[in-house]
Amino acid sequence: MTNETWATVQTKLKGALGANNFSSWIEPLEFSKLSAGVVTFNVPTNFIGNYVSQNFGDQIIYHMNQMGESVRRLEFTVPTQTRAVPAAAPAAVAAPAPKPTATEDISGSPLDSRFKFDTFVVGKPNELAHAAARRVADGGPVTFNPLFLYGGVGLGKTHLMHAIAHELKVRSPELNVLYLSAEQFMYRFITALRERKMMDFKQLFRSVDVLMVDDVQFIGGKDSTQEEFFHTFNALVDGQKQIIISADRAPGEIKDLEERIKSRLQCGLVVDLHPTDYELRLGILQSKVEVYAAQYPDLAIAPGVLEFLAHRISTNVRVLEGALTRLFAFASLVGREITLELTQDCLSDVLKASDRKVTVEEIQRKVSEHYNIRLSDMIGPKRVRNYARPRQVAMYLAKTMTSRSLPEIGRRFGGRDHTTVMHGVRRIEELKVTDSQIADDLELLRRALEE
Repeated sequence: MTNETWATVQTKLKGALGANNFSSWIEPLEFSKLSAGVVTFNVPTNFIGNYVSQNFGDQIIYHMNQMGESVRRLEFTVPTQTRAVPAAAPAAVAAPAPKPTATEDISGSPLDSRFKFDTFVVGKPNELAHAAARRVADGGPVTFNPLFLYGGVGLGKTHLMHAIAHELKVRSPELNVLYLSAEQFMYRFITALRERKMMDFKQLFRSVDVLMVDDVQFIGGKDSTQEEFFHTFNALVDGQKQIIISADRAPGEIKDLEERIKSRLQCGLVVDLHPTDYELRLGILQSKVEVYAAQYPDLAIAPGVLEFLAHRISTNVRVLEGALTRLFAFASLVGREITLELTQDCLSDVLKASDRKVTVEEIQRKVSEHYNIRLSDMIGPKRVRNYARPRQVAMYLAKTMTSRSLPEIGRRFGGRDHTTVMHGVRRIEELKVTDSQIADDLELLRRALEE
């Protein structure tokens, strides 16, 4: 293996992991050698080796093997030390701060220039989170503290965090805004302990005007880090400084997080970014196409392609955007119009992954859990509203997510006639247009079933 091969692998990793992850974790790796199936990299610290090993090791090995190399595992060495860090090293407890870029003047994580408010597509699932983020970004007196944004992967939490930071830089350049991940907070705390610079650490974090911490769930179970985070939080709130937090779940659901921190996080505005609905996914695709139109002026996209993608790829916006990027790049290379046929050929693996087979039984179980009713009551003969509406929702999902016929679905719902199923499906189709709660329930259930 040569440095040129590693450079090619780096390019592939940058596309797969994104610019931030690449600059923070992959760029610091220096290829050393390949021997007996083991690739050795020089790294600035053992910790970086541990973190890359745990989070990106499999992808690095995969891309190397795709380049024709025979790689079984990775090792990382610090040039000033002799001990190697094997790929099976324990999971890291913290992450080092990424290298600042020449244009970065916020002390913390680099900000992605793409993640601004004018590139954030607003829809019903995220309109409250967007409005709250806008309010904070406008500056002025603190109105709710902290602002806590939570939701699953690819729903826009990090985009809004970056957008707030960008907006504050423009509106209030005099403010000291610190944006970083929870892992970086931990890393800085651990480094301060090791180097006996805790006073510098405390001064840094207590002197900010706006503290933004991404993915705070990662401090769960880290007792000493939680202790310092708690005191930092209190000091900033007492000083009327704004705090903005994001996580993949609500404060009360973060595992191994101290109760006093949960209580503190819940004292402000807690906003859930809901799973995307069809209209929002379509809007995101349309906004991306406008950007790509400038890059690929000679490419045409046939009617129905965006609608097809918005319907078929529903679990993750990042996957959706990545699929569109791949589609435009492929069409550009082959010089063809982006038709539905080309889309299906180019994205066959993505579409197949999105087409996990769902059973009627799975749907019934998920729906009964969602509405907190017994499965036997939903399938049974009772016609009271508490059971009838969930039953119709389950019938609708069975009709739209499985290949079962109406008579087959009816048999699985206590031997009901196919006309009963048809009525239930039609009723939900009507309600999802007029009843926002039904529409949200359907999207949440569909997302859960497709995972």
